[in-house]
Amino acid sequence: MATPVRERARIALSAARRRTLALADCLPDAELTEQHSPLMSPLVWDLAHIANQEDIWLIRRAGGRPGLRPDLDPLYDAFRHPRAERPGLPLLAPDQARRYLADVRDQALDILAAAPPPGHGFLFGMVAQHEQQHDETMLATHQLRRGPAVLDAPAPPAPDPGAPPLPAEVLVPGGPFTMGTSTDPWALDNERPAHTVEVPDFWLDTVPVTNAAYRQFVEDGGYEDPRWWHPAGWRHRQDAQLTAPGFWLRDGSVWLRRRFGHTEPVPPDEPVLHVNWYEADAYARWAGRRLPTEAEWEKAARHDPAAPAPRRHPWGEAAPGPAHANLGQRHLQPAPAGSYPDGAAPCGARQLLGDVWEWTASSFTGYPGFAAYPYREYSEVFFGDRYRVLRGGSFATDPVACRATFRNWDLPVRRQIFAGFRTCRDAPEDAGA
Repeated sequence: MATPVRERARIALSAARRRTLALADCLPDAELTEQHSPLMSPLVWDLAHIANQEDIWLIRRAGGRPGLRPDLDPLYDAFRHPRAERPGLPLLAPDQARRYLADVRDQALDILAAAPPPGHGFLFGMVAQHEQQHDETMLATHQLRRGPAVLDAPAPPAPDPGAPPLPAEVLVPGGPFTMGTSTDPWALDNERPAHTVEVPDFWLDTVPVTNAAYRQFVEDGGYEDPRWWHPAGWRHRQDAQLTAPGFWLRDGSVWLRRRFGHTEPVPPDEPVLHVNWYEADAYARWAGRRLPTEAEWEKAARHDPAAPAPRRHPWGEAAPGPAHANLGQRHLQPAPAGSYPDGAAPCGARQLLGDVWEWTASSFTGYPGFAAYPYREYSEVFFGDRYRVLRGGSFATDPVACRATFRNWDLPVRRQIFAGFRTCRDAPEDAGA
């Protein structure tokens, strides 16, 4: 690999490791080995799984070395052991997991410095993104744990109070659009290849749906009215006894939320958080709107009518910075709706990257010409109608794993993830005239 590519990989790996250790070192060993929710692994499992993946892909595959602990491969195989079963496995203790992490990283950096064979640069990027993805999962586990707060971060900046009000929605012009990428060197297999899609005109919410707007749905009886719900969603709402977003608590006429060990009033102007796909879909129906398709979302984020090719990010090619988006766990909550004018897309939509993952109407599947790489289990085994696509990243997503082509997916019942949504509607045929 060329020196700039190696340096990018080194920086990405180092940043991910600092975050991993910070999320673990703030807790005693007993909390690292505890399962805080059956939806999540014990945090110590994540530590050793991160090390094991790096052992497999960087030490063995990129470096051509024997590997440090091939015997651990079955134990930390995510497909072999569902999360609910992992506490019963003979997992490495916290000190052993940390040592495994450190030993693997020493060899990985040695391989990186020695310039591994051409073509393996992607593996270093993949591993850095994988670790950051687990860091976001670990942060979700922190949100699920009970007990005093152990994490802290400043509140996100507020929008300029003197700025003119934003329109409720923006028009995204129709026409052909190049979706996905064939050129981004660290794009994962499900983002590839670039292909042309036809997207008609549509109107999109300028900002994600806020807590105040979602509260109207709650207080209008939205959770009691099956008219708004997908049939499977209505069954799940009843079975799970859902009455409001995750972590919301009612105290008389006041709605509170629990956030990383703090209980506080629900901020009305923040994007709603911890809602599943069924809740997002029900709100959209109640509002007389719908969820955008994945292609619509990406066109809104990337299409620039004045440019020959789609943008990498809504604001352009520049790497995400603090003025563009709420990413990288700089803050531990979404920014108020309407923030980050420097991160706006050409269509005028705000906060398409960062703050909250956004549910889309689309099921997760491969693009035309999809080829699994470097293994089927990264994406292909999840294709089908069971999973819904999320786009855009959250405040917990690191910039290395967030771009306007990046695709996330989850089951439509999941809401421990940092997910919200925005809605859209079809445009009349003469809307763009």
